[in-house]
Amino acid sequence: MRALSSLIFLTVLTVAAPQAASAQAGFGAIGSEGKPDRMQQWLVPTPLPDNKSHALLFRPAGNGPFQLVVIAHATTQNALRRAQMPQPEYRALARFLVARGFAVLVPERPGHGATGGKYLEDQGGCGDANYARSGRATADEIASAMNFMRRQPSIKPGGVIVVGHSGGGWGALALAAHPDVSAIIVFAAGRGGRANDVPNQVCAPQTLKAAAAEFGKGAKASVTWLIAANDSYFAPTFSKQLAEAFRSAGGKVDFKTLPAHGGEGHWLPETESGVKLAAPELERALNFARPAASRR
Repeated sequence: MRALSSLIFLTVLTVAAPQAASAQAGFGAIGSEGKPDRMQQWLVPTPLPDNKSHALLFRPAGNGPFQLVVIAHATTQNALRRAQMPQPEYRALARFLVARGFAVLVPERPGHGATGGKYLEDQGGCGDANYARSGRATADEIASAMNFMRRQPSIKPGGVIVVGHSGGGWGALALAAHPDVSAIIVFAAGRGGRANDVPNQVCAPQTLKAAAAEFGKGAKASVTWLIAANDSYFAPTFSKQLAEAFRSAGGKVDFKTLPAHGGEGHWLPETESGVKLAAPELERALNFARPAASRR
């Protein structure tokens, strides 16, 4: 009888083990490396158990391990635009970072494009927007991808840098207290900008400032906050007020207004010319975020 029980137990283990391995195999690289910068498609976790994030990974030559940068893309409240959104790449920004020795992950968050699934970072209506909840949801999505990559052999587990754009930058600010985030760089961080497609109109601006202050409480990572002079979603004057609210609650912020870029400065980090414009500030932020041994 004991022999039969042992046989049944071993059979169960044999069946369960491949299933567990299969579940793990659902994440990771799903294609070969290509150009530029060893660009490769990956699937990474999201806070939704049945939802995998489509992501692009860029890496320098060699086996690493490399310090990780996660780029968090912009978003929109418009469901149709989100569904039709092409996979975010930020190739020029990734190329800039890879050239300086970083591995770069660009995950597409739930509710967008091919990743699909529920839109977790909904801010609500214009008058009653809940920006704190929205930012924390975005932060959770960034952290899900980040924590998975930190377990990969080619990635250093600590000292992650998060670069966020617009709504992605807003979520990055909500990660400022994360123990494994060493620095944050945001381009035009915020939510509710260009309300009803009206330039320089922000939904519930005082609520947005209050949420920025909430993210500043307990913040440990230094933040470099960049905004183009001709950003019509979050004007430099208003962006500086957001940064001051974050700082007043305890956050560390280096706020910089960049020269005007193109016809709409909000999209600066998505272009090669925009990355060149921001390069000096990016260099400063990255140099500060590198481990001391790497800076020497």
